Amino acid sequence: MRNADLSGTNLSGAQFSGALLSGAKLKAADLHCADLRGANLFFADLSGADLTGANLSFADVKGASLTGAILTGANLSGADLRDVDLRDVDLKGVDLSSSNLRVANLSGKNLSNTNLKYANLRGANLNRADLRGTDLRGADLNGAQLIRVQLSGANLDGADLSGADVRSIDGPDWGNGW
Repeated sequence: MRNADLSGTNLSGAQFSGALLSGAKLKAADLHCADLRGANLFFADLSGADLTGANLSFADVKGASLTGAILTGANLSGADLRDVDLRDVDLKGVDLSSSNLRVANLSGKNLSNTNLKYANLRGANLNRADLRGTDLRGADLNGAQLIRVQLSGANLDGADLSGADVRSIDGPDWGNGW
């Protein structure tokens, strides 16, 4: 199904485990509760797709477009999210454990209560991010930018913060800039 055009299609609950969907056009598709475990979604267009409750664990999402995608309750554990534009994606509460977010731009993102346990966030930009209540146990934050982040209630046990820029962590509320 490489390069398939499934834009706007109702694929709710579809079984795509291990499927080759690289370059697929899934714009505004209903993928609610779809099984996309281990799927190859390399450069797929998932913008505006409803991925509520979808299982994307260990999916290859490199270079995919997720702009405006709905990920409430989605499982992206172990997913490769390098080179994915996450600016307009709500990741609050998403399971991103063991995912690859190396050098990701997560600046200003609300990642509260998100599972980032063992995630690769090496060199990631997390400036002004809300990480309250986030599970960052064993996460690789080596060289990450953590300027003016909120970390109250976050679990950082075993996290690698070597080389991280950690100025103003848990500083005051900076107003409506969040």
